[in-house]
Amino acid sequence: MSNRDMNNPAMEEEDEGDVFLGESDVLHEIDVDGEDLPDAFDEDDNDNDNEDEVFDENDDSVHTFTGHKGELYALACSPLDPTLVSTGGGDDKAFLWKIGNGDWAAELPAHKDSVSSLAFSYDGQLLASGGLDGVVQIFDASSGTLKCVLDGPGSGIEWVKWHPRGHIVLAGSEDCSMWMWNADKEAYLNMFSGHNQSVTCGDFTPDGHPYHTEGLICLDINSNSSLAISGSKDGSVHIVNIVTGKVVSSLSSHTESVECVKFSPSSATIPMAATGGMDKKLVIWDLQHSTPRFICEHAEGVTCVTWIGTSKYLATGCGDGTVSVWDSLLGNCVHTYHGHQDAVQSISVSANTEFIVSVSVDHTARVYDTSEFQNKME
Repeated sequence: MSNRDMNNPAMEEEDEGDVFLGESDVLHEIDVDGEDLPDAFDEDDNDNDNEDEVFDENDDSVHTFTGHKGELYALACSPLDPTLVSTGGGDDKAFLWKIGNGDWAAELPAHKDSVSSLAFSYDGQLLASGGLDGVVQIFDASSGTLKCVLDGPGSGIEWVKWHPRGHIVLAGSEDCSMWMWNADKEAYLNMFSGHNQSVTCGDFTPDGHPYHTEGLICLDINSNSSLAISGSKDGSVHIVNIVTGKVVSSLSSHTESVECVKFSPSSATIPMAATGGMDKKLVIWDLQHSTPRFICEHAEGVTCVTWIGTSKYLATGCGDGTVSVWDSLLGNCVHTYHGHQDAVQSISVSANTEFIVSVSVDHTARVYDTSEFQNKME
């Protein structure tokens, strides 16, 4: 308001009090279909729209699965069908869905608590889901039909793994035990006890023998079943001889919790391993000399890592929502994918290595086309 208006008593008088319209003030009534009305928005909505537009421009995913209503924790890609994916999370649900086929998704019978882990059997026929409700559910992977429910643990399931040559499933529990079942016969086989804390990681060796270590966050076993690599909350990494149980090497480069470990493929010319931690580092190790080949910095903590097939490339998931691909022989980042709005919890590679799939705290699973970085490698 100008100074002239402020000094005008008439203006002050007009401004005082509320103004009401009566029926006599209505000139004409028009019937309007509510569907024709524009969506209401304010400045905040407009700002959000602009943010969404910017975010969409930075989304490199070729497929986004949004069926979940909570954070996603678990992810598995079929070993045979390169389009078949399963995801699970904090909404107590698991889904089967297909990359590039947004019209097909099968919601699996729900757990009574969060779905913590998923795994396809070696032949891709069965899918196991482990829940914090303490049960493992077995599904037909092609139809999503529930085949059986395996119970016994007194607390939540931390992880599930399949035998490399049969339908034997192994699961670790928060009640300090590890359980084994025959999924075909729906039969309990064994229960392993002795831990005094939650069994947070475990696996079958490639020759079929179960192996696990206590007090760890992550674990992997090499292709000939001779060595296990484990990462701990205290930042330490140990390589253990499975036969003798002795530590053959201790790798020290992380300063915070080690969240993921992976041996390089058996085809690698140089035996290597990759470890990622909350200190924002991916470390690529030369196992012949027990020294780091490369230390690859990230913007946030490295939450997950996987090798891309039998190649020299590996992918990492990060706390800032990005997925990055690294050349293990050169130590450089080949490509970084954007799309998630929160931390990546797990990543996996499709059977034909054409897609990287990631799940996130942002309630979504996203699919990235690996040709985007493979073109840059040629």
